[in-house]
Amino acid sequence: MNKRTHHIATSILAVLAGAIAVASCNGPGTPGAQDTPTTGNVAISVDETFAPILQAQIDTFSKLYPSAHVQASFQPEEKVMLDLINDKVKLVVVTRELNAEEKSAFKKQTIVPRITHIGIDGLAIVLHKSNPDSLLTVAQLADIFTGKVGTWKQVSGKKGLDAINVVFDANRSSTARFVRDSVTRGAALTQRVFAATSNPALLDYVATHPNAIGVVGVNWISDRDDPAAVKFFNKVRVASITARPNPKPNDYIQPYQVYLAEKTPAQLAEYPDLQNYPLRRNLYIISREARVGLGTGFASFVAGKNGQLIFQKSGLMPAQMQARIVTTPKL
Repeated sequence: MNKRTHHIATSILAVLAGAIAVASCNGPGTPGAQDTPTTGNVAISVDETFAPILQAQIDTFSKLYPSAHVQASFQPEEKVMLDLINDKVKLVVVTRELNAEEKSAFKKQTIVPRITHIGIDGLAIVLHKSNPDSLLTVAQLADIFTGKVGTWKQVSGKKGLDAINVVFDANRSSTARFVRDSVTRGAALTQRVFAATSNPALLDYVATHPNAIGVVGVNWISDRDDPAAVKFFNKVRVASITARPNPKPNDYIQPYQVYLAEKTPAQLAEYPDLQNYPLRRNLYIISREARVGLGTGFASFVAGKNGQLIFQKSGLMPAQMQARIVTTPKL
């Protein structure tokens, strides 16, 4: 365990009280049963965007259940899904549900995967510390990511920075897919885009290249109790984003939990200053485990009270917790 995950796991264990109880229909003595919800070995594959928070989940689960061994592989989304379909792992952690091709593949295998919503993530737009253009609309991001806007001077008219360099965490990553699906709406990405070798490499690149703009999962920079996350956060500038037309300065928001939480139309109508962060995405566990084994036990932990508290502490929005809106009277 590295220093970062040890810090997170120790911090979480300090506030957790007790452990989850997961029912099992296959005990250790059941023929063919090699593991239980809290013992044995299981391989999982995780979208590498979520390496910090999922490693914290695994470390905490392993401390609570010393006989449980979860081996995680952190990879780009496309490879993660191939591992699940090819039965190399029993469950995956990804930011989307199954597409038509994947559903067909499981149907041929006579497997019905179980999908569990475990959290809500936000993508942070990170800039060099010297970049003055820290207020961006979704429309401006679309123009930047497609190359319609190629220089920072075109964004705000301010001088000092030149051609925009767009950087993602990896080839075929979930962040690049999200940008294509939800920001550029299927339009091709600019030619001035490249993939870093990892999320830390992305943050280092943005921190040392004034013209750069990067896209990173918020869990890499949001946990202010984690020295590694604070170090990453201090390297870059996080842009504030809005999807509103003709926005006022107060309309620009960052991926804080209150903005990641899903607000109903009634809430948004009642509180005009409130909005949903536009670069939100759901986080899921998809399992192909046919019985109640260690994969099911780990999924139950992550989706349960203790696992959801880990999400809450990290800065992501837990799937099973509601944001509470508190208003104060105007003076």
